[in-house]
Amino acid sequence: MNTSLLEAFRIIMQTGTVSGTADALGRSQSAVSRMLDRLEDELQIKLFERRKGRVMPTREAHALIEDVERAFISLSDLGTRARQIREGHESNLTLAVLPALGIDFLPRVVGRFSRLNPDIGVTSHVLASHGVEQWVANHQVELGLAETPFQRSGFETRVFIDEPYVLAMHAEHRLAELDLIRPSDLQDERVIQWTAVVAARRLFDELLQHAGVTIKSTAETSMSSAMVAMVRENLGVALIDPITARLKRDPQVVIRRFRPDLPCRIARMMPGKDYQRAVVDMFLGCAEEERDALLAVRDW
Repeated sequence: MNTSLLEAFRIIMQTGTVSGTADALGRSQSAVSRMLDRLEDELQIKLFERRKGRVMPTREAHALIEDVERAFISLSDLGTRARQIREGHESNLTLAVLPALGIDFLPRVVGRFSRLNPDIGVTSHVLASHGVEQWVANHQVELGLAETPFQRSGFETRVFIDEPYVLAMHAEHRLAELDLIRPSDLQDERVIQWTAVVAARRLFDELLQHAGVTIKSTAETSMSSAMVAMVRENLGVALIDPITARLKRDPQVVIRRFRPDLPCRIARMMPGKDYQRAVVDMFLGCAEEERDALLAVRDW
C-alpha cells in the first residue's frame, strides 16, 4: 500500500475538502482526486460520494480512518525509534500491563529501572488483560503483565504475583469491625463489581452463587483504583487486588481479608523470540524488587 495514498485520505478526512488536501500536500486538486480514486480501486471500497464539487465520506471511510490513524502513529513511533538509534540509544523496552499494575505500580518500576539504566527508554501500554495477551502474542511488545488464565499461546509465561484478593470498604462500614470477611457477611450488601471481562468477576460471582448469597451491585469498573475511589464515596464494598490495596492507601478506606481465598494470579509474558532478553530481565528484576517490597507489608 502506497502510504502517500493513505496520507491523502487521512488529510481529506481532517480538512473535508480536496482543495485543503491539495494545499497540505503541495499537489493539484486533480492529482489529489486521482490519488483518492486509486486508493478506492486498491481497497475495493467506496470511500467518498462526490456531490456538487465536494467529497462526502462514506460510512466505510469513517470505519477505516481509525485504523489509518493508528498506522500513522506507528510510523511516527518508527521515526522516534530511528532517532534513538542515531543518537546511540539503541535499547527501548516496550511493554503492556493490566490496569491493576499500570496505574501506580508500573511508574515505580520504571523509575527504579530508569535510574539504573538512563539510556534505555521505556514505552508502556495499559490494557485489559486480554489486550495484553494479544499484544504479546502478536509480538507488539517485549513484555506483558496480565491476569491468568490465558486464551492464546506462543509466548513464555511465569507467575509474577499469586496473592489473594482482599475486600475494601469505607472506614465507617459495619464490616470494618471484622478482621475476616466471608461470603455470608455480604448478604444484601452493596458491592462495587468488576466488569465481566475481568477474571475475578467470574470467580466472585461463582463463589457467591455457591454460597447462596445475594448482593446489590451498585457500580461496575475494570479499574481497581476506581474501585477504591468509589469505596471512599461509600458506594459499597469492593474486591480488589493486593497491589492496589497497598498502593492506594486512604484513611477512609480499610482493607480486610476475604475467605475463601480468591487468587489474584498475574503472570509475566514474553514472546517466544524477537525480544531483548537482557533488557527485559533487567526490567523484571526491578519489578520483582518493587513487588517483594510491597507484598512484604502485612497489615491485614
